[in-house]
Amino acid sequence: MCIAVFIWLAHPLYPFFLLLNRDEYHDRPTEPVSWWGDGDILGGRDEVAGGTWLACTKGGKVAFITNVLESLTLPDAKSRGDLPVRFLKSTKSPREFAEEVLKEADQYNGFNLILTDLLSKTMIYVSNRPKGEVNSIQEVSSGVHVLSNAKLDSPWPKARSLRQNFNKLLRQYGEKELPVKEMVEELMEDAAKADKSKLPKICAPDWEYKLSSIFVETDTPLGCYGTRSTAALTVKTSGEVRFYEKYVENETWKEHTVSYQIE
Repeated sequence: MCIAVFIWLAHPLYPFFLLLNRDEYHDRPTEPVSWWGDGDILGGRDEVAGGTWLACTKGGKVAFITNVLESLTLPDAKSRGDLPVRFLKSTKSPREFAEEVLKEADQYNGFNLILTDLLSKTMIYVSNRPKGEVNSIQEVSSGVHVLSNAKLDSPWPKARSLRQNFNKLLRQYGEKELPVKEMVEELMEDAAKADKSKLPKICAPDWEYKLSSIFVETDTPLGCYGTRSTAALTVKTSGEVRFYEKYVENETWKEHTVSYQIE
């Protein structure tokens, strides 16, 4: 499970500003944010399936994905983390790639995928859930959005809380630069659980409750599960991109930042 909050084309300094928590088993092999292979894609990498949850390119493309919370999943489904990678490697526009994804959407477990081209100022949201509904492509409007484990901007308790607190900080700083590390600490490390009566009631109540905070940490029979990294991806009007990551490695929290200029 993951959760992200972002502002798109609605800030004087930042056309795009994203904060994202990745929730996963802490012992799942993962590479921190770095340049991949030929040096065009920047992001973290799941070493088990080879995909990513958030990455970007020197040419101004960004993609990120969250899983949809559901009670039953396909055991032989394709890896959802491969979708952002395929988009970033392709020459297709966000909409063209989303149309391609819809043709094979039933081969994946539930996902929410955001596809962005910063140069053309285009952002597309595509999902293959809820089951039984016609899958659609949505152009993301300017403003603040939250993506958790249901449809974009679904009012789950932690999504509502994150949006409210993010907007509060945006008002506080006005047109000034946004303090990334402070915002990560204040917004993305919130471990407060939701009221049990307001949970979505999709799977086991105890599991939903454990996942109901923005920052997740819980012990399971398979090991520690929860927020193992927080990313802040910021893009300025000048084209400067900064990718900050705070992540846990060998039970120790580390942090680093990679910067570059969109070509």
